[in-house]
Amino acid sequence: MSLCDNCFEGIRHEGEAQGKHEVIGGYNTYVATPAGDYPKDKAILYLLDAFGLDLINNPLQIDSFALNGFKVYAPDIFEGDPAPADMLVARDPTKFDKEAWLARHPPSHALSLVRKVMEALKEQGVTRFAAVGFCFGGRLTFDLAFTNEIVVSAVAHPSLLQADDLEKYFAESRAPLLINSCEVDWQFPKEKQDKADEIFGDGKFAPGYQHAYWEGCTHGFAVRGDLSDPKVKAGKEGSFKNTVEWFRKYL
Repeated sequence: MSLCDNCFEGIRHEGEAQGKHEVIGGYNTYVATPAGDYPKDKAILYLLDAFGLDLINNPLQIDSFALNGFKVYAPDIFEGDPAPADMLVARDPTKFDKEAWLARHPPSHALSLVRKVMEALKEQGVTRFAAVGFCFGGRLTFDLAFTNEIVVSAVAHPSLLQADDLEKYFAESRAPLLINSCEVDWQFPKEKQDKADEIFGDGKFAPGYQHAYWEGCTHGFAVRGDLSDPKVKAGKEGSFKNTVEWFRKYL
């Protein structure tokens, strides 16, 4: 398994994070809490792209989920070693050894970290988890869905998935699945998108399935998209809206 250059490209957004960092299950976790009342037994797991919590785009989007009434937890799955955000300024991902970085952060280790955070949250009374995964985090979302540790899934431009993962999801998971995909994506190209529709579409997946395709967008658009491009802006905002509505329906 490998990541593509698009996994390490994009635009840094502007804003100030409103959430806070807490140690949960022994791991640093960014937590965003709704201002009003919210169900204490439900939580969203925000599973990060390669830039992790150091890129402001992620905390800003996590905060936006909280503004829509969800308690959100984003474990630092890279343990302080995300892809450097200054690559987005240099615009040259080829100078970053992505294979060495991925070797330091195999999805299996990140998944075990997330599960430890989940166990700690269960002790606090959380009984129902949703997961939204971006790029690297999309792989983890599928893994949690395979074992039905989450009750609903959403992914945007997921990475590290094979056709067999789609078949396994259909066979083993009961979690409704939302996929936000895009036009240019080496990780989840048109062939895999079509395969997902073939497997899950037309009502074949009883728990629920939705696939939104965002024209004019490239892998990474839902987190690091260039908001000055109208099509990318529509894709980022539309994928977020889709996810909020999906979780309201199924979480």
